[in-house]
Amino acid sequence: MRKKIVIFGATGLIGAYTATALSEKYSIIAIGRRRSDNNFFSENGIKYYSVDITQKEAFSIIEEDDIYAVIHLAGVMPAAMEGYHPEIYIDSVIKGTLNVLNFCIDKKVNRIIFGQSRADSNYLMGKEPIPSDIVKKFPLVGDHAVYSICKNAAVDLIEHYYHQYGLKRFVLRLPTIYAYHPNLFFYVNGERKYMAYRLIIDKAIRGENVEIWGDPTKAKEIVYVNDAIQVIDKALQANIDGGMYNVGRGIPVTLEEQIKGIVEVFSPKSNPSKVIYCPEKPNGREYVNDISKTMNELGYIPQYDYRQLLEAYKKEMELQRFKLLWGVESDYEGTSTKNINTIK
Repeated sequence: MRKKIVIFGATGLIGAYTATALSEKYSIIAIGRRRSDNNFFSENGIKYYSVDITQKEAFSIIEEDDIYAVIHLAGVMPAAMEGYHPEIYIDSVIKGTLNVLNFCIDKKVNRIIFGQSRADSNYLMGKEPIPSDIVKKFPLVGDHAVYSICKNAAVDLIEHYYHQYGLKRFVLRLPTIYAYHPNLFFYVNGERKYMAYRLIIDKAIRGENVEIWGDPTKAKEIVYVNDAIQVIDKALQANIDGGMYNVGRGIPVTLEEQIKGIVEVFSPKSNPSKVIYCPEKPNGREYVNDISKTMNELGYIPQYDYRQLLEAYKKEMELQRFKLLWGVESDYEGTSTKNINTIK
């Protein structure tokens, strides 16, 4: 009999990819705040419940028992927040996580897998790999400050429930996870922006010039969603109590490699985009995760290099597997792309 796995945040990017991928070997129960999933999950053989995790009584709709594990990916993110409403983070991330934890105890769940922000490690950005076990911190200013405070508090709550109730916990520090979604926009300090790497992909598809800003050797973690799902699956199978684990490849990709790779994969062979170097422009961020603990304790081995990531991304653009759930790119149009023309 297949183990039952509940995924909170199943309508989000990582959640939807995870639910469909793991449904091949587990009995998946998908949970999202959306009232309707347009029957996306039922068409993929997955049961769906609409639950607002900030409301404790909302969990009563979930009928299943004998739940082996909970994957907790729910909660509002800065990239999805128009304007600035920090109280929403407190409700969705802290209160929501507390409600999810109590659900785990009520249902006698064996383990919880939680998606932690990488913002707690921003103070360690640079060329030196960031270990899994570090002192959690948070940005002192900006749209990620209260969000990171709340995510750190959620991790502390999870650790408390491990020691108090024996709930095994696998906290995954996630860098930006790359996967196709038809929404080309996100929010920065509450303002809607065009995703830089998507703009470059679109320019490459049209054969237009693309720019590399600042130092082209600046490098960062680039992780495909399937590798993140592999870590989640390894955490489901691990015969240990868990801890904090970095998700990544441990091999950063330079800005030059990022943009040239996009041109190679997405530009027409007859009219490839020309790469323009702009060293006078601002530099991008630089960081890499130490994934040795994830590899040693969970048996994780990254499968997707950057070129494979781009090829998989392109295939998802063509397949539109999540169209029923997320719609199409034209559904998200209606904003300026001024001054957004480089990967950062």
